[in-house]
Amino acid sequence: MTELSSRIPGFHKMPVEDRVRLVAERTGLSDDDVAVLMNEGSLSLETANRMIENVIGTMGVPIGVATNLIIDGREMLVPVATEESSVVAAICNAARQCRGGGGIVTSSSGPLMIAQVQLVDIPDPENARLKILERREDIKAICDQTDPVLLQHGGGFRDLEVRLLETAGGTMVITHIVVDCRDAMGANAVNSMAEALAPHITQWTGGRVFLRILSNLADRRLARARGVWLAEDIGGPDVRDGIISAFRFADADPYRAATHNKGIMNGVTACVLATGNDTRAIESGAHAYAARTGRYRSLSRWERDADGNLVGVLELPMAVGLIGGAVKVHPVPQILLRMMKITTADELARVVAAVGLAQNFAALRVLATTGVQKGHMALHAQNIAIMAGAVGPEVDAVAKALVAGGKVRVDLAEAELRKLRGG
Repeated sequence: MTELSSRIPGFHKMPVEDRVRLVAERTGLSDDDVAVLMNEGSLSLETANRMIENVIGTMGVPIGVATNLIIDGREMLVPVATEESSVVAAICNAARQCRGGGGIVTSSSGPLMIAQVQLVDIPDPENARLKILERREDIKAICDQTDPVLLQHGGGFRDLEVRLLETAGGTMVITHIVVDCRDAMGANAVNSMAEALAPHITQWTGGRVFLRILSNLADRRLARARGVWLAEDIGGPDVRDGIISAFRFADADPYRAATHNKGIMNGVTACVLATGNDTRAIESGAHAYAARTGRYRSLSRWERDADGNLVGVLELPMAVGLIGGAVKVHPVPQILLRMMKITTADELARVVAAVGLAQNFAALRVLATTGVQKGHMALHAQNIAIMAGAVGPEVDAVAKALVAGGKVRVDLAEAELRKLRGG
C-alpha cells in the first residue's frame, strides 16, 4: 500500500476503473473489495459517473414493497428503499389495520416553491420593500421568461412577497418569488428565476443582492394524509388512548418529538429515495416545518373521533418531482414509478405522506403496547447473525436462538453459531 494522500490531481478526469484501482492502492483495498465496488447492479458505472463527481462505485440499498395500502380509495403497492429493519413491515401492518376505516385519504396545497433574494446594505428598507412590490408585473415577466418550458406546462410565477428581516448585521430585505413548478421538484427553475431577478432588484433599490436561492421550507407545497383506525382493529380503547398519549408527549417535548418525527421520516425518506427524489430537501423541510411555531413539535396529530376510533393526520412540505435529477437518470426510480402508476408529482407527494402516516401509527402502536425493542429486535437479529458470520440457513437459526433468549448481541450470535457448527 502506497502512502495515503488525499491530493490526487486530475482524479475527476480519470475513467472510473482507474479511480477505483488508485483508491485501492492508496487505502489497501483487496481485489475482492475492488470487485464489489465494480459490481454495477442496477445502476451502470457510466450512468453513475454522469450523476455525481469522482465516482468509484454504486451502493445498493434494499428496496421493499409496502403492501395493504389503500390510498384515496385505490389499492397500491408502494416501494420503499431503506436499510433499517422493521420499517417495511411496520408500514404493511399499519396499512392492514387501517383498511377497516377505509384506508388513508390525502390532499395537497399544490406544487408551489419559494425562491429567496437577499438584499443588504439598504438605508431605507421600508422604501425598498415597496419599490419591489410595485414591480410585481415586471418580476412576473422576468421569471416567466426565464423558464418558458415551465410556462408551457401551466407553471410559472404565481406570487410575490417582500419581508424585512432584522439581523445582527442590520435590516435585510428578503424577496420571495412563489413559483408553480408543476411536475418538477423545482430547484433549478426557481434558482434560475432568482438569479435573473437579482440585478433588477439592485437597480430598483440601490442595495446589494447577496444570496439568490430556493427555500427547502416548502410550506406552499404541503402534502396531507388522514386515516381512521377502528378501535377494535388496533387492540381496543386502551391502545388508542396510549397512542394519543404518546403523540401528546411528542408534541410537548422536543426531545421526544425528534424521535417521533424520525419515525415518520423512516417511511417518508424511504419512499422519496426509492423514487429518485432529494431526501435531504424533504428532511430539512419537514423538520423546519415542525418548528414553525417557534418550538419543535410533532409533525402528526392524533385524536379520538365521535365513534371512539383513532384518527391520525399528517401535514408536511413535500417538494418531489417526476422530471429532472435522478428521477429521469437512474433506471430504478423510473421502474418503481411505473409500478405505482404515478403520473404527477402531486400524486407522488400525497402517496409519500400516506406512507409517513402509516409508519407513524405503527411506531406509536408498538410504543404504546409491547415496546419498540421486541418487534424491532426480532428483525434486527438477522443482521446480527450475519455480522457474526452466519450464512444461508444459519442466519435464521441463529436469529431465532437470539430472539428466544431475549438478547440480541453479536457475542451471543457468535456463540450460537459455534454451537450450530458443532464447535
